[in-house]
Amino acid sequence: MRLEAEARRLDAGDPGHRELFLVPPAEGGDYPETAYLAGNSLGLQPRAVRGELLQELDAWARLGVEGHLEAERPWLPYHELLREPAARLVGALPAETVVMNSLTVNLHLLMVSFYRPEGARTLIVVEDTAFPSDSYAVRSQAAFHGLDPDETVVRTNDPLAAIREHGDRVALVLLGGVNYLTGELMDIPGITAAGHSAGAVVGWDLAHAAGNVPLRLHEWGVDFAAWCSYKYLNSGPGAVAGAFVHERHAGGDRPRFEGWWSTEAATRFEMAPVSRPPRSADAWQVSNPPILAMSPVRTSLELFDTIGMPALRARSERLTAYLQSLLDPIGVEVVTPRDPARRGCQLSLRVADAGGLSKSLRHRHGVIADSREPDIVRLAPVPLYSTYHDCWRAAAAIAHEVGGIMGSVWKACGRSEAEGA
Repeated sequence: MRLEAEARRLDAGDPGHRELFLVPPAEGGDYPETAYLAGNSLGLQPRAVRGELLQELDAWARLGVEGHLEAERPWLPYHELLREPAARLVGALPAETVVMNSLTVNLHLLMVSFYRPEGARTLIVVEDTAFPSDSYAVRSQAAFHGLDPDETVVRTNDPLAAIREHGDRVALVLLGGVNYLTGELMDIPGITAAGHSAGAVVGWDLAHAAGNVPLRLHEWGVDFAAWCSYKYLNSGPGAVAGAFVHERHAGGDRPRFEGWWSTEAATRFEMAPVSRPPRSADAWQVSNPPILAMSPVRTSLELFDTIGMPALRARSERLTAYLQSLLDPIGVEVVTPRDPARRGCQLSLRVADAGGLSKSLRHRHGVIADSREPDIVRLAPVPLYSTYHDCWRAAAAIAHEVGGIMGSVWKACGRSEAEGA
C-alpha cells in the first residue's frame, strides 16, 4: 500500500506547474482543493487568463473599432499570434495550421474538401467507439452526398484490418488520435501510411491528443486534422479549435467553403467579389476570428511553448504509471493499455455504476473525475497541474467506494487514509 507521505515526497521532487492554475475548492473530503482529474474533459483555468482577457476588453472600451489595428495585440491579424505555437504543439509547419471555429465545425469544413466519394470508393472508416460528434459528422457527410450512412460508415476496433479488408472502397479514414473512451493512443503514423497505401485520405480528430501526447503531423504525412482547445489545452469551455492541412494540399483544386477570411489578408479590404485564397491552411477559414475567445488560447499556448511537450510527456508517463500502480491492488478493471507508448495520461476504469461512483468521488472525497455511461470512469492526471497526491487521493477514494484488497486494508486500519488519517 502506497502511503500519503510517499505521494507528498514524489510531489516535492516532481512538482509540475500547479501554481499556474486555479484549482476548484473541494466539495467533500478533508482537503481544501479538489483532486482534479477531469482535464480530459475540461482543463483548469490558467491564472494568467483573467488579466490578459481584461486587456482585450480594455482595448475594446478604449479604442472601439480602431482596436483592429491599434490594440496592443491588434485584432485584425490576431489569429496569426496563435499560428506558430499551435504548429509547434502538433508538429506542423506554420502555414499548415490555423486556429478557428469549433472542433466539429472544422471537421465538416475539412471533409467538404477531403471526403470526395466517387464510384466504388465511398467508405469512411471510424473507430467503433468514436466520439458521438464524430460519428454524427461522418454519417451526415455520407447522407449529404446521397449515400446511406449505415452502408458507408465502417465502424471498427481494428482500423488497419478494416483498411486491408475494404481496400480501394475506402475514401476516408477519420479516427481519434487518442480514443476518448479508453484513452488508447492510436498508431497515427502507421494508420496514416496504411490509409494512403490503400488510396484513401486520412484525417485525425486530435481532441484528446493535442497537448496530451507528442505529435508530428507534417512528418507523418497526415492529410488533415482538427482539435479542440478546452481539454488538455486549458482554454476554457467551448474554446476556439485548431485545424491542420498538409502543405501538399495548399493551393490545390479541392473544393472549400469560403468566406471573408478565406481570402489573402493583403487584399481583404479591397472588398473584391471573388476570393483569392492563400496557399496555406488560412484558406479554410470562413469568418473573422473571435478575439475574446482566442485570448485564452493564446495564453495557454504560451505555457506549452515555455514548458515544452517533451517535459510534459515525461511527467505524464510518471504520473499515470503511479496512478496505475495505486489502482492495481484495488482490483478495479483498467481498460486503458498498460504500455505507456499506447496511452496518454488518461486511465479508464470499468465499474458497475460509473455515474454513481463519479458523484461519490466528488461529493464524499473531493475528487473530480468523469463518467461515460454505462460503465466507464475516466481519470486524467494532467502533467501541467495534477499531483501525485491527487492520484493518491483518487485511488484511496476509489478503494473506499468499491472495496477490494486496498479497501480492505484501509478498513482494517479503522480510519482510512482517504479520510485524512
